[in-house]
Amino acid sequence: MAEDAKPLLIKRYASRRLYNTETSDYVTLEDIANFIREGREVQIVDLKSGDDLTRQYLLQIIAEHESRGENVLPVDVLTDLVRSYATSAQSVVPQFLAASFEMLREGQSKMMENFGAFPNPMASMPGFEALQRQQQAFLKSMMAGWGSEEEGEDGKETSKDREELATIKKQLAELQSKLSKL
Repeated sequence: MAEDAKPLLIKRYASRRLYNTETSDYVTLEDIANFIREGREVQIVDLKSGDDLTRQYLLQIIAEHESRGENVLPVDVLTDLVRSYATSAQSVVPQFLAASFEMLREGQSKMMENFGAFPNPMASMPGFEALQRQQQAFLKSMMAGWGSEEEGEDGKETSKDREELATIKKQLAELQSKLSKL
């Protein structure tokens, strides 16, 4: 179990092949996605430069799943994320998303605690524990690196920023509702 506490180190060679340092073999993006679903932390580094490429590869994994029709993020959420990169709301969005996923995680924990007081009919479902681990890993990976951003240049929030934030809040509430129905 102590081995699971440290991230699984994946090295990217100049040929762009990914090498699992624990098992001494090459892995694919799907293998990395499976490690994460199993609850493992993964760190991907460039062998030559030592640069951390984890974020880049996690985004690539998400993009591949989305392109195969495994849609988790609604188009309007993706649109707002792209829009946030071009506006002063960029500094607000990471903190908002981090806080939203934290609330989602807390809500899920409380819900699971409440289910603990009663027999949980879902707990007997095949794959329920794997689904829980997958959700936790998803939330953890989504929050990695968030919450440390500084305020915008002038530190002021515009009405457009507030509108975008309200839109994102609404979309996250809808996403949270869909997740809770699962």
